[in-house]
Amino acid sequence: MARTTTKTKDTSGPLQPILDTKLADALGQRYLSYALSTIMSRSLPDARDGMKPVHRRLLFAMMELKLAPNLPPKKSARVVGDVIGKYHPHGDSSVYEALVRLAQDFNQRYPLIEGQGNFGNIDGDSAAAMRYTEARLTEVARLLLDGIDEDAVDFRATYDGSSHEPVVLPAAFPNLLANGSSGIAVGMATSIPPHNVSELCDAMRYLIKTPNASIDKLVDFVVGPDFPTGGTMIESRESIVESYRTGRGSFRLRAKWEKEDLKSATWQIIVTEIPYQVQKSRLIEKIAELLTNRKLPLLDDIRDESADDVRLVLVPKSRNVDPSILMESLFRLTDLEVKVSLNLNLLDKDGVPQVMDLRGAMKSYLDHRHEVLIRRSKFKLAKIEERLDVLAGYLIAYLNLDEVIRIIRTEDEPKPVLIKTFALNDTQAEAILNMRLRSLRKLEEMELKREQKDLSGKQAELKKLLKDEDLRWQHIDTELVELKKTFGKNTKLGARRTVLADAPALADISFEVPIERENITIVLSEKGWVRSMKGHGLTTESIKYKEGDEERFVFEAETPDKILLVGSNGRFYTLCGDKLPSGRGFGEPVRLMVDLPQDAEIIGMIKYEPSTKYIIASSDGRGFIVKSEDVLAQTKNGKQILNVGGKIKAKNFAVLEGDHIAVIGTNRKLLIFPAEQLPEMTRGKGVIIQKYKDGELSDIKSFNLAEGLTWASGDRTRTETDMRMWLGDRAQSGRLPPNGFARSNTFS
Repeated sequence: MARTTTKTKDTSGPLQPILDTKLADALGQRYLSYALSTIMSRSLPDARDGMKPVHRRLLFAMMELKLAPNLPPKKSARVVGDVIGKYHPHGDSSVYEALVRLAQDFNQRYPLIEGQGNFGNIDGDSAAAMRYTEARLTEVARLLLDGIDEDAVDFRATYDGSSHEPVVLPAAFPNLLANGSSGIAVGMATSIPPHNVSELCDAMRYLIKTPNASIDKLVDFVVGPDFPTGGTMIESRESIVESYRTGRGSFRLRAKWEKEDLKSATWQIIVTEIPYQVQKSRLIEKIAELLTNRKLPLLDDIRDESADDVRLVLVPKSRNVDPSILMESLFRLTDLEVKVSLNLNLLDKDGVPQVMDLRGAMKSYLDHRHEVLIRRSKFKLAKIEERLDVLAGYLIAYLNLDEVIRIIRTEDEPKPVLIKTFALNDTQAEAILNMRLRSLRKLEEMELKREQKDLSGKQAELKKLLKDEDLRWQHIDTELVELKKTFGKNTKLGARRTVLADAPALADISFEVPIERENITIVLSEKGWVRSMKGHGLTTESIKYKEGDEERFVFEAETPDKILLVGSNGRFYTLCGDKLPSGRGFGEPVRLMVDLPQDAEIIGMIKYEPSTKYIIASSDGRGFIVKSEDVLAQTKNGKQILNVGGKIKAKNFAVLEGDHIAVIGTNRKLLIFPAEQLPEMTRGKGVIIQKYKDGELSDIKSFNLAEGLTWASGDRTRTETDMRMWLGDRAQSGRLPPNGFARSNTFS
């Protein structure tokens, strides 16, 4: 059998030319394209209708599916399919999430979609799959779409060019401020809380009459956001005005609560409304976690008794606790109080992102409505003129009915003959030829004349409207009046839900439960294990240490006392006596309780006493005096007091107890100087205490000169009263100490 070979045809074609471009330039061009797409087509809402493209496409697709408020709903999957197939080439899950959000009354102040089925809840549970839920438009959405088929807005080609979609909606409803918006783009973000439509209508009506109205005056109408979940806003008017003036700011929002009295003079707190976009389940988990960690000493328990409404039960530790103080502690530690940000970063009518103030956002909406009114009026006027033209032809036909019938019956091409005989145009002639025989009765002629009269009146009104700008703004004002009637504060949907109040002045009140006062002995070992042992007067033999460990600091205190730790890194740390591990065992490593670096060690430990002063000094002989109130730390990271670095460490810490200070260096030079020469500071490197040629600081203490200087020498304590030889000024070198001074160069 003959062997055959097959040649493969090269179909790769010529190679594309390689462009020599810098990587930075190529990345910059592509990233800029991505950034523009994110800003304009995904994240920032349009200032006119307050919508992002996905929301706009959702509503338009639902309108085309005839999902009006008065018609039966359809499966959400059908809606999502139409949206991603015709208008929005993205994933179905993202589109369905957008649909669900528009239907959630706890996320949307005025829902745009009415959902049937499981659309999630305030606990954070997600909605059912799109095949199980149904949706249709609400009356608010109908207002947003009103007039879209009357040339009210521009249309553009869809992503595949097979159809067209609106660039913006006519928006007979101020959706931007009413429902708010949020999004994160590239290098910018937007965050707009929802507002009350009735208040917005009043403010915009005032803005129509007074175009240069101040923000302060507009806030008389729009007193602040109105959240779908209610709550209490505790922001001052000055802060609200400033936020609306700059377009940036925040609003403090608290849960709404009430005290419920029970039997035997006991009570509990009922939370009925939680802040906007706070998930109830996560809020309860956070409070329960704080309870477990003993961070809420005034609270005993929390229960969720919610049904369709929110009902969180907070049980106090004691009936003697002040409810306001209990709630204030919860506001400070949990999401029962949140800050809702305001960032009016919008796309204007030209698609340019900018931060607007409240007046600018309202003016953008009003200008859009003005443009929509002009376009719809021109569209209606054109339709009326077209109909009047046809009616004029009909009336000519009625006046010359016999001749018209003769022409139609006898002529092969009646249309040009009719045009020539009665001076008709093409549209009129076509309309006459398409007339039904039953329209030839006398009554029809009378109806045509009546219709012509009505249309002529409407034509005159529209022409007058298009010529008179004041009349157009009057028309928009009337629309706002009607909108306020529909969504007024006396209606269920329009009633204000978020109340405004002042925060209680509780800044100086402690939220801690009084700690039972007990005597304890604080023990810190050489290897850094800390514990508190019950009682005072403990003997050395009763305190046990791990093998190879020994005593470092032992002193007496009480459970409410605060304990100060001083690290060689110059930081002061604060521990609470009641929080220290018990004396059973050997305690716990102190480094678990404070963030002390591995290369640092503890140089001092003492019970905190108010109105006390301490001496803190570094190894290079610098230091200062610091008040006890200035060294208290609030976090595990401690508080930096003495600035040190490199080989220089904090070396000595002592309580200021006398009128003179004694300092000795490793070069065995002793110096005594008045305590008033050492300055008082809150933080820094300090001043030179003693100069060294060869050596560094060894020890420092304060004493009363009249009582003499005392130091430990072996098992004995010695006191020298005549210290004139060593008296000097701060920053001197000093002299050799008295005979018998400890060879360790320390005072204790």
